[in-house]
Amino acid sequence: MVKVDKELLSILVCPASKAPLVFDEDNQELVCKASGLAYPIKDGIPVMLESRARVLSADEKLNGSPVKHSGKG
Repeated sequence: MVKVDKELLSILVCPASKAPLVFDEDNQELVCKASGLAYPIKDGIPVMLESRARVLSADEKLNGSPVKHSGKG
């Protein structure tokens, strides 16, 4: 599992909303609650493209915690 540098996380913002991101270590994503998007981390590099982002489920938006994904698909 990849860890995201805290300094890097403090600099990065969501391309869609310009809001801060939260690192979801279990799913290896940077999550933006404001836009409802989760950006994948591939080979240790955040992929900050809206076209590659996953839309958060209603449960994730309401509960504030990511739903566990199998990693398949």
